Amino acid sequence: MAQIQIQNLSKVYKGGVKAVDNVNVEVKDKEFMVLVGPSGCGKSTTLRMVAGLEDISEGKIMINDRLVNDVPAKDRDIAMVFQNYALYPHMTVFENMAFGLKLKKYPKQEIERRVHEATEILGINRLIGRRPRQLSGGERQRVALGRAIVRKPKVFLFDEPLSNLDAKMRVQMRTEIHKLRLRLQTTFIYVTHDQTEALTLGDRVMVMKDGKVQQCADPMTIYDKPANKFVAGFIGSPPINLMEGRIIKKERKYYFDEGKFKVRIVDEMRKVVAPYAGKEVTFGIRAEDIYDKLFVSEASPDNTIRAVCEVVEPLGSEVYLYLNTGKNSFIARVGAHNRPDVNRDMDLVFDMSKVHFFDRDTEKTII
Repeated sequence: MAQIQIQNLSKVYKGGVKAVDNVNVEVKDKEFMVLVGPSGCGKSTTLRMVAGLEDISEGKIMINDRLVNDVPAKDRDIAMVFQNYALYPHMTVFENMAFGLKLKKYPKQEIERRVHEATEILGINRLIGRRPRQLSGGERQRVALGRAIVRKPKVFLFDEPLSNLDAKMRVQMRTEIHKLRLRLQTTFIYVTHDQTEALTLGDRVMVMKDGKVQQCADPMTIYDKPANKFVAGFIGSPPINLMEGRIIKKERKYYFDEGKFKVRIVDEMRKVVAPYAGKEVTFGIRAEDIYDKLFVSEASPDNTIRAVCEVVEPLGSEVYLYLNTGKNSFIARVGAHNRPDVNRDMDLVFDMSKVHFFDRDTEKTII
C-alpha cells in the first residue's frame, strides 16, 4: 500500500501566478483524503502534481519514502479517475478496462480475470460488450473506476469524478465509492468542490483557498471547529450565518451585540472573548442551532432574539426560515411542521454553546 508525503509543494505558472502555495500534508496508508475548495483554489493542480501530470515548481512528493518529483506518471503506481471519464469511444467496456494491462503486456488470462473481477465489484458485467456512447453517465463512471481497479495501484486519485452526474446518481455513486474503498483497502486522494462529498467520504478533509491549505482535519472537526471564517462559510449547507457586531462586558458577563439584538456568551467562552471586549468581531451560528421559541421549553431571555420571518421554505423533512433582524439576514433550519407566518415577528433561541467568533482582521477563529 502507500503513504504519501507532500512537502512545501508549490506550483507557479508563467507570469508569476501561484496556483499552489506551500502545501504540506501527509496522507497515511489506506487513508481517504479529500481536497475541497472553490474553483481555482489549487486542489486539482495539487492532485495532478501527485499524479505526475503537472511539473512541480517547488517542494517534494514522496510515495512510500521514494521521491517521485521526476518519476513519470506511468511509473508511480497510481491510477487516476477523471471528471470526463476519458474512455476511448471506439473501444468496448472490456477493451477500455483491459487497455492499460495490454500495454504492460499482461497475459491474456490475467487480463480477463482482472476485468471480470472489477466488473463484478462494480456490477457492470452486462455492459462488457458495449461502447461508451451506449452507456449512461453513471455507467461510464463505473467503467472509468473499473479501468483504475484492474491495475491494482498503490494509490487512487479522483478528480471531481461525480460532477457530471445528476443529483440522484451522485448520491448513488458516492455510496459505491465508499463501498469500493472499504473493499480495496488502499490509499485514496479525492478532489471535489462539493462539501457533501467531502464530509461523507473523507477520513480527513483538506480545505483549500487561493492555493493555500486553510485547514486539514477529520470532517466533524472541520464542521464543528473551523479554523477561520472561510472554512466556516464554505463547509455546511446552508452556509453558516455570519453577522458583524461587538463584544461587550456587563457585570462580569460578556455579550455579543449585533445592534438590533444582544445575546449572552456562555461562561466557557469568557476567557477566550475577554481580550475582545469593546471590539468588533464576526459572529457565526449554524442554521440548525437556531430554534423557534415556541418549540423550546426553557428559553433564557439572554439568548432569545426577535426577527421577521421573510420566507418559509419547506424541504420535506425540514424547513428553512429566512429571517431578518433589520440589520442582518440569516437562515434557521427547523422541523418539518414548524411553519411560522410570513412577514411577522417571531422569537428565536440561539444555542450559544455552538456559536463561533472570528477576528475581524485575521478572520481566524477566536479560540
